[in-house]
Formats: sequence, C-alpha cells, structure tokens
Amino acid sequence: MRSLPSVLGAAALAVLPAAAPAAADDHTSPSSFTIEDSRIAESSGLAASRLHPGVYWTHNDSDDGPYVYAVDGRTGRTVATVTMRGIGSPRDVEAISIGPDGAVYVADIGDNLGGTWPHVWIYRFPEPKKLGDTTVTATQFTVKYEDGPRNAEAMMVDPRTGRAYIASKSQDNGGLYAGPEKLSASGVNIFRRVADIDMEVTDGAFAPDASRLVLRGYFNVAEYRWRGGKPAKLDKEPDLPLQRQGESVTFTTDGGTLMYGTEGPGSKVTAVKLSGELLPDATAKEQKRNGGGDSAAGGEASEKEKDGNLFKAALTFAAAAALFFGLRSLFRRRR
Repeated sequence: MRSLPSVLGAAALAVLPAAAPAAADDHTSPSSFTIEDSRIAESSGLAASRLHPGVYWTHNDSDDGPYVYAVDGRTGRTVATVTMRGIGSPRDVEAISIGPDGAVYVADIGDNLGGTWPHVWIYRFPEPKKLGDTTVTATQFTVKYEDGPRNAEAMMVDPRTGRAYIASKSQDNGGLYAGPEKLSASGVNIFRRVADIDMEVTDGAFAPDASRLVLRGYFNVAEYRWRGGKPAKLDKEPDLPLQRQGESVTFTTDGGTLMYGTEGPGSKVTAVKLSGELLPDATAKEQKRNGGGDSAAGGEASEKEKDGNLFKAALTFAAAAALFFGLRSLFRRRR
C-alpha cells in the first residue's frame, strides 16, 4: 500500500486546476520594460511606433542634441537613433507624438524659467520605414501661445485630424492649447486655449482612435473623453504607477494599455492595462467583438474573474480537505 502522503499528493494534483499553458511570444501583448541605453538618461516623452510593432520613440529632455531614439519594448534596447538636421539647437525637448500623416512630432516646448522664451518649437519628420541609425531633414515650426509664454511638457497630435495640442504644466492656471488646423513652417503658429486643466501635466497622449485623451503628472493622471476637439473628464482615473519622476505616457497601438515612462538612467516603462470606460471606443468594440471581457487596470484580473478564481480556490480546498480526512479514516481502518 502506498504511504498516506504519496496518496494525498497524487489526489491533490488530481483536484487542482490544470496549469495554464505558457503564453506564446505575442508582440501585441505589451509588458513593462527597462530602457537599457545609457545615453537615454532623461527620457521625457514616449510614443508607440505605428510602423514597427512593439517599438517606442523617446528622447532626452535637454543637453542632448537633435536626437530621437527607437527602443524595442521587448528587450529595452535601442534599435535606431535618428539625428534631426535642418533645425536649430534644441533647448528643452519634452514631448513626442505620431500624427495621422505617419510623421513623428517632437516638441521643444520646455521653459523651466516660468515662461521666458518668446517662442518654442515643434519639429516633424517622417517615421523611418527601416530601423537603424539615420539622419533626417526635419521641418521646424515656431509656436507661440495666444496668452503669452508658459512652461509646457505635453504635446499631443490628434490621430484623426492631425491638429497639435499642448498642455501647459502650471497647476494653478493650467490649460490645453490647440494649434492651427495645419502647422505652418513659414510663419508663427498661434496656440489658443480651449480648456482649463487642473493638474500639473508632464505628458499626454491621444488614444489611437482619438476617442480618449490622457494627461499625466508626477503624482496624478486624468483621462478625458475626446469629442469635437474638446475634453470631458471621466469620473474614473487610470492607475498610475509609483515612479521616481514620472515624465511620459503613451497608448499602445491597440489602445488597451498605457505605457508610463520616467526619467533617470535605466528607467522603467510600466504597462498598465485599461478597462471599462477608460478603454478607447474602438478598443472596447474590438474586445467585445472578440468575445473578451475588460481587463482591469494594472494587468490584474477583473472583479468577475477574481470572484471566479476565489470560488475555484474554495472548491479546491474543500475537495482536498474532504479527500484528506476520508483517506485518513480509511488508513486508520486498515492499520
């Protein structure tokens, strides 16, 4: 007769749920990663590539030169360095976004002296079709605000209309500013205030379908429903990871996840999944069409999934306990 421990071990394995198969290498399932390139010590903006799945564009915020880096979100390694030519010397590059024209927009809009620059700049270049070190000719746009200079760290390009927006950083009198319908390289582009923002903004991003706008700060984050060029703040907020200096955010290309970046050498980019009303409209419809439920923020299971898992765990424990006491009784009768 087998010993009681060995019988119980086999029985317990029999009643426990089968282990889930290992996940395949799915490049469409984003996860957190660490930027490995020592040159990127002040990552201040983040934008998911439209041409290269799993790749994110970033840049340093000052004292680096006209460089933009493509980082592989699966390995954290730099796979391309783009040098922009045809522009002046960047002062304080703070944000990056990709427009519907397939171009990368880089915002040199920082003004840490409280709004002393008479103007700031946005640079634009086509996203490279092949990844690798390259030099591109960028277009430079001069930007002014209708109500005077200000510090800003967030620039977002609407993925449907191509209009550029800037969110100022001031917590006391923060605002969202809309650029002209099309940026002009020959004149000054006036950005006009379209909404008040009651937080200190360090970056922002549009959802791929332009139905949501996310703005983040060091300690808080807000998501807005975006319609007709106007933001309407949602009651629910996305989860915000604890970061040493949270500087950047972008949606993944499927719209289901926010990627949060931070400054510093070896900085981590943290993936946070979205659910419910936080999901962009197109993403929610796609999930429903595919028969999938919402996944809770932070990559955790939904409340329904949690309840189901607790129920399964309770059943498993009860079955194992019943089996243990039943076998112990049988063992005693046979001694």
